[in-house]
Amino acid sequence: MKRHIPTLVFFGFLCWIIYLADAARSSVFFQWAGHLPGGDKLGHFCLFGLLALLLNRSLGYRSLRLGRLRLPLGAVLVMLFAIGEELTQLWFPNRTFDLADLAADLCGVVTFSLLQWRLWWST
Repeated sequence: MKRHIPTLVFFGFLCWIIYLADAARSSVFFQWAGHLPGGDKLGHFCLFGLLALLLNRSLGYRSLRLGRLRLPLGAVLVMLFAIGEELTQLWFPNRTFDLADLAADLCGVVTFSLLQWRLWWST
């Protein structure tokens, strides 16, 4: 159970950030990201990538098989969450659906999962 705590805390943090964005509330995170070139995309990359890393660990590095391809279950679940979160922005007047954000999410999930896989199998 202890290995799930960081994942749950981080997921709660991410949900809080999404709530702030949906409610059009400013936060230090948005201000910080706005001052960096590509800060929004970097935020997507890091937040969703780290969530995938934590969830993969929480799920004991389980994977799904698609033919000969094995995908980390945590990464698949995070991508489904990211797609859902991005699609919900279509219903918020102050939010914008952005394929570039979704691409940054995907790149973060893939990068963090590959790094984790490399570290996991090299030990």
